[in-house]
Amino acid sequence: MNKVDFLFIIATAFTASIGHCIGMCGGIVIAYSTTKIDHKKSWLNQSVAHLTYNIGRVVTYTILGVIFGTLGKASSFTPTTKGILFLVTGILMVMAGLSLLGKLGFLNAIEVSFANKTWFQKLFGKLMRTKSLGSFFALGMLNGIIPCGLVYSFAIIAASTASPLWGGVVMAVFGLSTIPTLFMLGFITKFLQKGSTRKVMMKISALLVILYGVFIMYKGYNFVAHPEMMKEKMEKMHKETHVSKINDKCGGMKCAPGKCG
Repeated sequence: MNKVDFLFIIATAFTASIGHCIGMCGGIVIAYSTTKIDHKKSWLNQSVAHLTYNIGRVVTYTILGVIFGTLGKASSFTPTTKGILFLVTGILMVMAGLSLLGKLGFLNAIEVSFANKTWFQKLFGKLMRTKSLGSFFALGMLNGIIPCGLVYSFAIIAASTASPLWGGVVMAVFGLSTIPTLFMLGFITKFLQKGSTRKVMMKISALLVILYGVFIMYKGYNFVAHPEMMKEKMEKMHKETHVSKINDKCGGMKCAPGKCG
């Protein structure tokens, strides 16, 4: 993962949070905002509740990222298999973007509702009746496991990192990027739910998803078409990272052989 990847993830997740997440998760935010939060209390008190809920979501997303990163690592043995994983990821991202534009039913097809599940209704109802900070955190974690096509798309990106650590980082960044919108939704619901606002942000996020999908497909093509070159490039990057860490231990000075390493 590099700066370009993370810029794409942040920009896409933020815009998609206005276009897609309000529709998927907005109902839960509105429900707990009107049921669990005492609006007579200070803005700070209400903000802590909203942040606690969102932190719960991010924790769940991070765990999912670690799981998908582990699965990706298990299936990425060579530059060629890594390239295939990138290609599949890119194709699915493009499909997700087209779905956000209303051109495909891809996201709807993989989003399964938990609303009618007995266990979900009982747990959700119990958390809604409790007003402790812990219940906000648990509600956020529960929200995090609700099947969502956009979350699946970023989980696939997490898998493409072939690393539990970076998979978790990808999903954590995704979750953190969606916080501003869902946090403010509890305070300015009417503005963010305006059809015109959502439509514009949905289109922007869809185009970013498609663009990022094409970028990942390009990376996948390079791995498949030039496996040796990509292998050498990865080894060079790992070596430079290792040398950088060693130099950092020495306060930026070039280390003598056998020292600091």
